[in-house]
Amino acid sequence: MPVDPLHSAARPPRSAPSPLSRGQEADAVEVRRSTRRRRTVSAYREGDRTIVLIPARMSDAEERRWVGVMLDKLAAQESRRMLGDTELADRARRLSEQYLDGRARPASVRWVTNQNTRWGSCTPAEGSIRLSHRLQGMPEYVVDYVLLHELAHLLVPGHGPEFWRLLEAYPRTERARGYLEGVVAADRLPHLPAARSE
Repeated sequence: MPVDPLHSAARPPRSAPSPLSRGQEADAVEVRRSTRRRRTVSAYREGDRTIVLIPARMSDAEERRWVGVMLDKLAAQESRRMLGDTELADRARRLSEQYLDGRARPASVRWVTNQNTRWGSCTPAEGSIRLSHRLQGMPEYVVDYVLLHELAHLLVPGHGPEFWRLLEAYPRTERARGYLEGVVAADRLPHLPAARSE
C-alpha cells in the first residue's frame, strides 16, 4: 500500500492518474499552436484561463506533457508570491466551499516553522490547521492539496475510506501526492561531495 506523504498512514490503493488531456483538468487551458514557433513553449495567465503556446509540429502526447510542465511552472511562480496567514485562511475557506460544501470551518490556519517531518497538521478540537513553511514556494496545487487534506481532518479525524472519499473531489490529489513523495524521496538521496578539480 502507498504511504500517505502527509502523515505516513496507510492509504487504500488507487489507480494511477491519467495524463492530462484536453477537456479534463485543463478546462481553463487553451493551447495555441504556431507554425512560426520552432522549439520554445511558453505559458501565461489570461483572466481565469491559462494560454500555452507550442510549436505546431508537436504530437498530442508532447502537448499533454508540455501543458503539465507549464502549469506546474506557472503554479510555482505564483506560490512564490508569499501567502501570509490571512491569505492562507482565505484560501482554506474557498477550498472548503468548493470541495467540502463549506462544512470544514477552521478557527485558524497558519504557517509554522516547527514541522520538519510533516507537511501539515490539524487539531480538530481547536479547529486549527498548521502548514509547514517547507511548502512555501511549491506549486499552488500542492499547497491546496495539503490544505484540503487538513480541512478534511476537521470532518473526519482518521485516514479511513470516508476521509479519502472527501479528497476525491479535488482533481489534482494524485499529482500533488506524487509531487510530495518526490520531494521526500529526493531528500533521502545521498548527497555526494562536490567533485574536486585537479
